[in-house]
Amino acid sequence: MSGGVTSGSLGTGPQAGSRGGQQVVMFRIGTESFALDAGMVREIIDPIPATRVAGARPHIDRIVNVRGNVIPLADIRERFGMPAAADSPDTRFLVLEVAVGGDPVVVALVADKVFAVTEIDPASCQAVPPVGTTWRPEYIRSIVKARDEFIIVPELEQILN
Repeated sequence: MSGGVTSGSLGTGPQAGSRGGQQVVMFRIGTESFALDAGMVREIIDPIPATRVAGARPHIDRIVNVRGNVIPLADIRERFGMPAAADSPDTRFLVLEVAVGGDPVVVALVADKVFAVTEIDPASCQAVPPVGTTWRPEYIRSIVKARDEFIIVPELEQILN
C-alpha cells in the first residue's frame, strides 16, 4: 500500500521501514480508515468484558482487565460524529501506549476491524482541509491518501482528553 503519514509518532525512527516509510497498524471504525504508529500498539485482542464507569466521559466510559491490569477502554466514534455500534465478529481492542500530558498511558481502543501492519510514505500526508469535513481538526494529526481511500492519522492525546 502506498500512502503517507507525518509528524509526532508517525515519522522516521525505529519503526521506519527500509525505504523510509512508516510502519503503521491500519484499522477501521465505522466507514473510516485509521492508521497508528505500529510502535504504539502493544497487542491486539478479541473483545473482553468491560465495566462502565459512572460519570466518565462518553468516549472513554469503560474499563477492562488486560492481563491483570485495569485500563480505560476508548470508543472514539463519538469524537468523530459516528453512531454507537454493537460489536461484530471482526471487532478488536488495540492495546496502546499513548503519551498523554507527556506521560505514557496504556489504553485499549475499540476497532471494528484491524488490518495488517503496513508501510506508508510520510511524504504523502496532508493536513485536514479547513472546509468540507465534519471532523474536528484537533483530533486529526494528518490524512493520508492510499490507493483510492483517505486514511485518518488520529491525534490520540487530544481525543483522549
